[in-house]
Order: sequence, then structure tokens, then C-alpha cells
Amino acid sequence: MTFHISKLLGQKSRSLLTAAVVAVLALTIQTHPVSAFDSHAGYYYPEAQTREPYVSEIEVAPDASKRSRAAFVIGLAAQQAKQAYAPGYHLFAKGGELEKLIIVATGDGQYDTLFRMRALLASLTSMARGTELFARTDAPQDLNFLDFCKLIGFKQVTVSNGKDVTHQIKVQ
Repeated sequence: MTFHISKLLGQKSRSLLTAAVVAVLALTIQTHPVSAFDSHAGYYYPEAQTREPYVSEIEVAPDASKRSRAAFVIGLAAQQAKQAYAPGYHLFAKGGELEKLIIVATGDGQYDTLFRMRALLASLTSMARGTELFARTDAPQDLNFLDFCKLIGFKQVTVSNGKDVTHQIKVQ
């Protein structure tokens, strides 16, 4: 037995159903663009191949500012400089309010898969937990690097191997 919804619906109902489907598709396309403009793509990293949202339950800290985001990046760079080896990545804060964190690998073969990029973000959690702001949260052990990024007001985190792989995360 073949079931056809069009036989069950009258012409008016079919028109309403078609309009509803078109409206849902239009909303989806508008809220999830395939390729959003990124002024840093092509300069610091290639255009993102993958994107994802990260929704954090943590609130942005009341004292989060352009200055605190700059200090965070400077602090991580200082931690890297103390190591006995060259860092595997560079960090940058960009955007009018330094609301975009960019992480780019320094050499070939690093962070060239989404899994390696996520592992890097997981390892950055340990570094972030060493900061005063992170320590002031209620349960720092339950937070990760992306939570910390939201805490200090980053809205986007881009990770790239600097050659042909880029992943972008919208922090919400």
C-alpha cells in the first residue's frame, strides 16, 4: 500500500505545507550560512572547512574586556617562551574588541585533523586553569578551554594548521 500525503490533503493544505517547508529551509539557510565572511581567512589561515557552535553555560565575566583578552594571549605566549622547546602553535587575538582567538600551527604535520585540533584545545585547558580568572570560577575543574574563552569574552576560536586545514568554533 503506497501512502501519498498529497491525496490526503486538499490543494489549500498542500500549499500551506509547501510554504511552511520553504520557510523552514529559508530560516535554516539564513541562520547557518555555508560560508560566512571571515576577514582573517587567507591571511592567517585558509578558509574554514569545518565550523561548529559551542554553547557554554558559563556567563561572560563582568570584568572581561579587550584588555583582559590581550593579557590572556600575552600570558599564554609567556608560558610558551619559558618552555625548553619551540611552541607548536601561535596564538593571536583579533577583531575590533579582540573577540576572536586564532591558533595556528608553527610547522607541518601539526593540527592537520579535527581530532588533533580538539586535542590541542583540551591541552590548553590545563594552561588556562593556571590563570587567576579561571581559578576564581565556582568549579574550575568542570570547565574546559572553550568555557574559559567565553568567560573572558571570546566569541570565536579558529584553529588551523596554517596550510590547508582550519576549524572555526562560534562560542555562545
